[in-house]
Amino acid sequence: MTETLFSLTFTVAAPFWALMILLPRWSWTARIISSPLIVLPVVVIYALLVIPALGDVLTAVRSPTVDGVRDLLGTSTGAAAGWAHMIAFDLFVGRWAWLDSRERRVPAPVMAPVLLLTILLGPLGLAAYLAVRPRWRRPAAAASGPQHLG
Repeated sequence: MTETLFSLTFTVAAPFWALMILLPRWSWTARIISSPLIVLPVVVIYALLVIPALGDVLTAVRSPTVDGVRDLLGTSTGAAAGWAHMIAFDLFVGRWAWLDSRERRVPAPVMAPVLLLTILLGPLGLAAYLAVRPRWRRPAAAASGPQHLG
């Protein structure tokens, strides 16, 4: 079962990455990616892996040591759970960057490599987006927030 869940992890996330990278201007992409629930399938996989091993996981993360984390991730279940953890957070960060880039009108050809880097090396993709993001300012209406009449 662990192998199946490991294999499913990226499979359930890949369509969302494909929409953001390959079809960034399609109207359905914005509708789908606007929901934070796109990470839910990966979160469910993570839960299926972690909950049965919760005692071992809590022991390793409550007072983390290099050896304790290595021992946890060195198991099949630990590696699969670690993978699901990374995929869920990478997708959530990629979603945030994509939505923010749409508001700022960052060109899709700029975002595609940033999103690919986020898929492959999550924190470096986030760093890349944070580096390019200041070049594009949010439109004045979006930056000032909702307007209240009164």
